[in-house]
Amino acid sequence: MRLTPTDRDRLLIFTAAELARARRSRGLRLNVPEATALIADTVCEAARDGARLVQAAAAGAAVLSVDDVLPGVVDIVTEVKVEASFDDGTRMVVVRNPFGADAVGLGDDAPGAVMTAAREAVEPAGLVRLVVTNTSDVPVSITSHFHFFEVNPRLDFDRAAAYGMRLAIPAGSTLRFDPGMAVSAPLVPVGGARVAIGFAGLVDGPLDAPGAKESALARAAAQGYLGS
Repeated sequence: MRLTPTDRDRLLIFTAAELARARRSRGLRLNVPEATALIADTVCEAARDGARLVQAAAAGAAVLSVDDVLPGVVDIVTEVKVEASFDDGTRMVVVRNPFGADAVGLGDDAPGAVMTAAREAVEPAGLVRLVVTNTSDVPVSITSHFHFFEVNPRLDFDRAAAYGMRLAIPAGSTLRFDPGMAVSAPLVPVGGARVAIGFAGLVDGPLDAPGAKESALARAAAQGYLGS
């Protein structure tokens, strides 16, 4: 049997999670790798069972409490990120508050605690905000680095203004658009080499190439993307 690197990673998570379950059943409190593996495995299995991204993240956040882990784990494991296979493809799931929203750790006395200096929040360069309305009958979640111009065609917003932009949210996180709701989405320019490959296939090349934006808008309009 040949396994892909993704399959091997999944089996590693499962094996570590099984060890965590066995130790938990003996009344032992879990350490950092054990707790992380059990949360990640729960997310992956929820996705495999047909759950949506938000539901899978909620399942991961509900599997352990502060009483299940060793002192200091709550302070170290503040979020768990794992790629899970959903019915509509593979997506990154971020489990925040993995031990419950009200979990209290050791604070400044936790192992490896970092005390940061006060700083003033500064808006990123090129930030724009677009009003986005979900016209479909199901929630739509968009990840941080998806080319926003190419998101779900049932999201209605100014596509031209979103060309070459991505959501200004933490890497790996998502912004949810509920049916019929208008949401102000913060966007910043895509960085690096500014090349969009894949996504919805509206660009598939350098974002700033001559005529690229006009061609992408024409394709979006022909395919029924709202706002194009």
